[in-house]
Formats: sequence, structure tokens, C-alpha cells
Amino acid sequence: MATWHKIIFGDCRNMLHDLKKESVQLMITSPPYFNAPFDYPGLFSSYEEYLDLISTVGSALIDVLAEGRIACFVVQDVRIKGELYPITSDITKIMREVGFRYRDKIIWKKPEGYIRISRRSGVMLQHPYPMYYYPDNIFEEILIFQKGKFDYKLFKKTNPDTLERSKIDVKKYQTEKWYLSVWEITNVLPLEGRLEQGIAAFPEEIPRRIITLFTLKGEVVLDPFLGSGTTIKVARQLERNSIGYEIDIELKDVILEKIGYYNARLIENDQIIIQVKEKEVKKLRTYLSEKVKNQRSASKKNRS
Repeated sequence: MATWHKIIFGDCRNMLHDLKKESVQLMITSPPYFNAPFDYPGLFSSYEEYLDLISTVGSALIDVLAEGRIACFVVQDVRIKGELYPITSDITKIMREVGFRYRDKIIWKKPEGYIRISRRSGVMLQHPYPMYYYPDNIFEEILIFQKGKFDYKLFKKTNPDTLERSKIDVKKYQTEKWYLSVWEITNVLPLEGRLEQGIAAFPEEIPRRIITLFTLKGEVVLDPFLGSGTTIKVARQLERNSIGYEIDIELKDVILEKIGYYNARLIENDQIIIQVKEKEVKKLRTYLSEKVKNQRSASKKNRS
């Protein structure tokens, strides 16, 4: 099945200028986690600026998303210099305020084996007394919102072949325990030389499940914070159309390589549209990588 995919290098807050009303069937994204020390240090001038971004995007989503359809955020609270910022609860509050229903929350549990004893939990080993407890985090949250209610009668108007090919693999659903509110999925490991090195990418399994569970083949998936391009890559594999926004123009080559843009065999039947809004894009990867490097150096120095 031929599909189309549009990558817009620009500010997702302006999506109402690019997308038609109710033209999207699913939104899934992992927005920047405020000023997370080892991913986005100093990206926003304040937490209020960050929440204003989420609010603007949420207000646009309520217009471009079709009635009854789903918006998902893969997020987690962020601790900066000892202060924990309640990102998950604030995004939930904002999305409800702009008109979405809070449908569900899934806990994404990462393998414990990839989490080492950190400075937080390790404090208890040095000071085994009350008030020294600081747990290590091995989960993130998948917040699921819905615009109104879905009319299941629409399936009667759907092409029978499309409906049949969009059926959920019940065996996979059961054996991989998609039915639980806790999904155990290995995170993208920070290995040297990987395509997403230095990018806070989420594992392909998350959009694969969400896209499969909430869309039909041929429908449109939107990611306002595209990052390394995971959502578009998976949407192509699942024969969905997709739209992705990314403000960091330095990620262009990473995204195109990840989605198979340079592989003629992969794009034979698909249409890839690339749009660059020169006045909106920024160069962030080099800046953030240097900030992260300095953060890690400072962290090592403090431990020595």
C-alpha cells in the first residue's frame, strides 16, 4: 500500500497554517522534557515557557485531530538541581483545559538491568537511615487523550479490505501483554555510534503499539516533536501516512536516514515530502551536545 509522509522542519506551534481541520487520526509524540540535564539543558528560559509551548500545541491539536481520535504523549517528570517538575500532571491539566478527555495512562517500564545504582539510590548505602531515600527511576508515562467520543459506526463505511488488514493480532496482543497498563519495553540504549546518539529517542515498539491500536491503514499519524524520526519510520512500516515537525534543522540527515529516504527500494511506492521553513528552524543539536558534555564533566568532577 502506497503511503505519503511529510516532514516539516519548522515550529509545530504553527501547524494550523499547514494542516486542515480534523485531518489527522492520531497524534503521538515525546516532547522535550523541559530542561532535562542530560538531554535538553537550558533549552527553555523557564518552566512557564515550556508549559506555554505544550498549551499552544494542545490548542492546535484539538482542531487538526478528527473527532473521537487519540493524542498520546510519552513523558516523564524531570528533576533539575534537586527540584522535581510535574510535567505529566501539568500536560494532563493543559490537555483537559483545551478540550481533550483524559482516556488512559500506560506505564512504560524499562528493564531494571539497564539501571545502575546511581548517586540518588546509592546515598542509602552510605547513610542507611530514614530520610536518605531517593529512588532510581525506571519508568516513563504514556498519556492518552481523546477528542470527544469515537463513532464506531464509521467502521461500516470503511473499506472491508482496509478494515480486515487493520485487525489487531490478538495472539501478539495477549502474549506481549498489550492489555496491561504497564508495558515492559527496552529503552533506546546510549550506545556509541548509534544513529540517534545524543538524541532522546523513544523505542520503536511504543509508536508501533499505539499506531496499531488506534488507527487504520492509510490514516494519518502526526508527531509535532519528531526528533530522530521514529514515528514516521514506524508509520511507514505499518502503512499509515504521517506528518512530522522538527524545529532542529541539524536533525535533518538523521531523520532522512532513519526513515530510509536514501534507500530507493524502500521509497519506491511511498511519497516523501520535505519542507524547510527557514525562518522557523533552529540549530540545536550542536548547542545541546556541548551543554550535555559540560553537564557530564561537572557530574564526574563532583563524584571525584
